[in-house]
Amino acid sequence: MLLSLTIICVVAGTLLAWVNTMTEGPIALSKAAALEEAIKNVTPPFDNNPVAEAYTTESSDGSPLLIYPATQNGIPVGVAVETYTMNGFSGEIRLIVGFDTDGKIINYSILQHAETPGLGSKMMDWFKTDKNKQSIVGRSLASGNLKVAKDGGDVDAITASTITSRAFLEAVNRAYSVYAGTDASTGTTGVDGESGATEQVDGETGATETEEGGEL
Repeated sequence: MLLSLTIICVVAGTLLAWVNTMTEGPIALSKAAALEEAIKNVTPPFDNNPVAEAYTTESSDGSPLLIYPATQNGIPVGVAVETYTMNGFSGEIRLIVGFDTDGKIINYSILQHAETPGLGSKMMDWFKTDKNKQSIVGRSLASGNLKVAKDGGDVDAITASTITSRAFLEAVNRAYSVYAGTDASTGTTGVDGESGATEQVDGETGATETEEGGEL
C-alpha cells in the first residue's frame, strides 16, 4: 500500500511538473502580448520596440518602476510607465500610464487588480471618461499631484469607491514622479527640462471606511 501511494505521488508530481512546463511558455507569451497592447494604447504611434528598450528607475518614494520609451524615426514621442499601488480596497493595483513629451497624460490601462466588481473595478474606464471632473486624460501634473475632490483635489472619485480612487491616483502620481525625474529617450536621471518639477507621491491613502458594502 505504501509503495502504491509513493508511486502515485511520484507520477502525479511528474505530471504537474510537465503541465507547468507546457503552460509556462503560452502564459509568458500572453502576458507579453497584453503588455505590448497596453503600451500601444497609452502612447502616440511609434516605430521602435519600447519593451526591448525599457529601463528601470526609482520613483520619488524609492519604488523601482519600468519605463517604456516610445520613439518615431528616432525622436521621442512619449513614454509608458508601469506603476502600482498597494492601497487599493482589495490590495495591489497595477497599471500603465502614458505621457507625451510635454508631460501630459495620454491614457492609462489597468494591468492587474482585485477591486470590487461594479465599484472599484469601474476605474478601468472612469478616469478616462469625459464627464464632469472624472477624466485625467490630457492633464499635467507639473503643478502638483492628482487628488480626489474629497481630499482637496479636482478629480471626481468613483461613486462609493473613494479608497480605490485614491489608490489609483497614487499610482498615477508615482508614475509621473518617475517621468519627471528621467530623460524619456535615454533614461538619464534628471528634472524634466520644461517644467523643472519633480513631484512627491502622496502616501495618505489609509482610509478604511465602508458604506453600504462599498467604499466611501
